[in-house]
Amino acid sequence: MATLGFCCVVIFSLLFVKGGQADLYGSTPPPPPDSVSGKDFPQSVLCNDPQSKCFGAQISCPSQCPSFKPSNSQDKACFVDCNSRNCEALCKRRRPNCNGIGAACYDPRFVGGDGVMFYFHGKTNEQFSLVSDVDFHINARFIGRRPQGRTRDNTWIQALGLMFGPHTLTLAANKVARWDNEVDQLVLTYDGKPLLLPPGQLSAWTTPDGRLFVERTAKFNSVTVLLHGSVEISVNAVPVTKEDDRIHKYQIPHDDCFAHLEAQFKFLRLSDRVEGVLGQTYRPGYRSPVKRGVSMPIMGGEDKYKTSSLISADCKYCIFSAPDSRTAAIKSIVLDPSMAMIDCTSKISPGHGLVCRR
Repeated sequence: MATLGFCCVVIFSLLFVKGGQADLYGSTPPPPPDSVSGKDFPQSVLCNDPQSKCFGAQISCPSQCPSFKPSNSQDKACFVDCNSRNCEALCKRRRPNCNGIGAACYDPRFVGGDGVMFYFHGKTNEQFSLVSDVDFHINARFIGRRPQGRTRDNTWIQALGLMFGPHTLTLAANKVARWDNEVDQLVLTYDGKPLLLPPGQLSAWTTPDGRLFVERTAKFNSVTVLLHGSVEISVNAVPVTKEDDRIHKYQIPHDDCFAHLEAQFKFLRLSDRVEGVLGQTYRPGYRSPVKRGVSMPIMGGEDKYKTSSLISADCKYCIFSAPDSRTAAIKSIVLDPSMAMIDCTSKISPGHGLVCRR
């Protein structure tokens, strides 16, 4: 990559699924933040997929968010969608949008692929499959407590487990009594071994083959995980705040702030057989069973999606299996192309081209 003051052209691999789904990350970590900040030269994208609405358009980042990966975590990032109505870039934060499609936040509240919001309470200290597909699988571990006088536990997602091929990645929030935003409470492992990600915005790690990429989106407690060609996961570790406790009457004890994860999943490719608490909502023809118009629409299915551990795919409805055991023909689902994210920090790779400039 060239430093600021020089032009750079990067062509990335795009994996399109029926007109627009793409994995836009490359296989290596980005260069240091000061070489991609884009403060002097706003980055841009040339949409050169003939199937996209904005084919042939050069879409530039606005001055309010000139970079796809700003070096300051408080700055908004530039997002480009080559199928947008006006062929314009948008400014958004690289954090989970708890009201957006694919969100899993709070205690816990989900927004399905059909746009319907629902709650799934699960059970304290147990694991459930959020997404189970032929190529990858995602579990969540729940923590919780039952306030005095209540008939059920309040639960939160404390950890996520990602499985693909023979590999596993886990992300978990530490148990702490008092929350400090300047202390990192995210714990990561890869294939059962600690994954040490140095603190700092844009600090990154990748597997040798580039299939998995992990990057901090703030100095502490916020990361983005990209499984190349499959899913992007934005994660924040947060506590239950005193205000949340006051409003919802959780009766949080003094020795545990119930640190948990807020997450948003952006799927780049799914099969039409996808399962899981969240995954099922992306299937063609899916109709949500939750009651509309109530304050807390509940999604059941604990018995269908309970797994024996954070990195097990042994629930009743799980379909993930080792690559060499798959025999069924797979049909891909067409996903919302606005969920893809542009990255102008990757090396040249084969596939459909998309040109980024600063």
